[in-house]
Amino acid sequence: MATSNDISIAQYISSAERNLRSSMMPPGYFAKQTYLQVADVFTATYGRKVWDALNNQTRFWNILRKVQWGPTTGWRLRSDRGDNRSRPVTETGSIPTIDVSNYVNVDSAPRIVATDFGVSLKSQIMSGLEGGMGDNLAVEQEAAARDHIKELNQELLLRSNTICTTAGASGTAEILSAGNTFRVGDTIGGTTLGDGGITYNGLDTDSDATFSGGGNLTDGEIMYVKARAGFTSLDDIVEQDARVVAGVTVTNGPDVYNQATRAAGGHLAAATVLGNSGTGRNLTLSLLDQAIREVRINGADPDVILMGYDQFDRLSSLLQAQQRYLDWGEFVVKVGDESTLPGSHAGFQVATYRGIPVIVDPDAQGSYTSADSNLGSNVYVMDTRYMEVAIAAPTQYIDNRDFFQANAFVLRGLFYTIGELRALRLDTNAKITDLNA
Repeated sequence: MATSNDISIAQYISSAERNLRSSMMPPGYFAKQTYLQVADVFTATYGRKVWDALNNQTRFWNILRKVQWGPTTGWRLRSDRGDNRSRPVTETGSIPTIDVSNYVNVDSAPRIVATDFGVSLKSQIMSGLEGGMGDNLAVEQEAAARDHIKELNQELLLRSNTICTTAGASGTAEILSAGNTFRVGDTIGGTTLGDGGITYNGLDTDSDATFSGGGNLTDGEIMYVKARAGFTSLDDIVEQDARVVAGVTVTNGPDVYNQATRAAGGHLAAATVLGNSGTGRNLTLSLLDQAIREVRINGADPDVILMGYDQFDRLSSLLQAQQRYLDWGEFVVKVGDESTLPGSHAGFQVATYRGIPVIVDPDAQGSYTSADSNLGSNVYVMDTRYMEVAIAAPTQYIDNRDFFQANAFVLRGLFYTIGELRALRLDTNAKITDLNA
């Protein structure tokens, strides 16, 4: 029996309908509303950690030994034993005619390489606020320190010659891969320009070469280094005169130190160059064996093979057939402060070739064709016992916070190194060039 508190089903439904009608909004109510969105209330901030997206490997620099400059700027080479000073003597025969050895003076002055940076005082203050990098000066200082060593490594691996791709005067002429060949202040010669040379001043905003002290460049002429403003490069050292480069005979090629002649086969100034006149070909084991043999014929014992990643991959594929599944595992070889890539004793991933460590450097430069196209990286076979980086002033850091001197509210810093790459003998090195990538 229903009580007074009970309600009928009909009454319940009627009450629910009244409540629903009272809660309904007018038509179009929600369309008239506005809401805060992400763009209205959110400002992106960035962590203080800065990730460097650049390749900072400096392997060639790391493998070379560093020595103090010493009291002199040069060294001597004995390039001739003297004619007939040694010969058989019969029982009553005369002794050999006295002759003397030939001595050649080689010298190179210290080179200065500098890396500077700066931040404004206002940016330094604001970098400590939310969203800042924490310390702009410290971040730039760390980046400049890496850039400085990277610049040294790149200068040591600049190529010694390249080709003019567009004729013209300064600001019009174009040079293939000029930034991988020259640095500001370098003196450049050319097969048409002659050895009188020009002074390279860099690239303009349109990537045209700017220079002073010479005439127009000619399309297709080979441009080569006559004197470096910075460190002498490995490719400057491993060159020859009268070599066919990209189809052009370069009678007087790149100079090195105070030596103006680079005669092939001479102990004084020419290394071995295995070229192909600007026509690309694949790296082969016979080419690599020949380069090693030529260095040994000159009385050296190669201890480093240097190449780019493209040639390393090709060498690995050449040796793949020699892969053996042995229980020795992987190994690396230390050269100076650098290690080779991991390799196995079977030779598939190469750490050594014929017992010589293989060092891979991304800054290794290559050759080019007469059609203005870059080829793959060169392969260098070296005896580094005859090569050193002589340091006149080790890498140092200075900064300046004198606003009056700068005439601006800025903080400035500078890294600098003074030294030079010395190849005590040039003929203890060989180069395989004109290789496909």
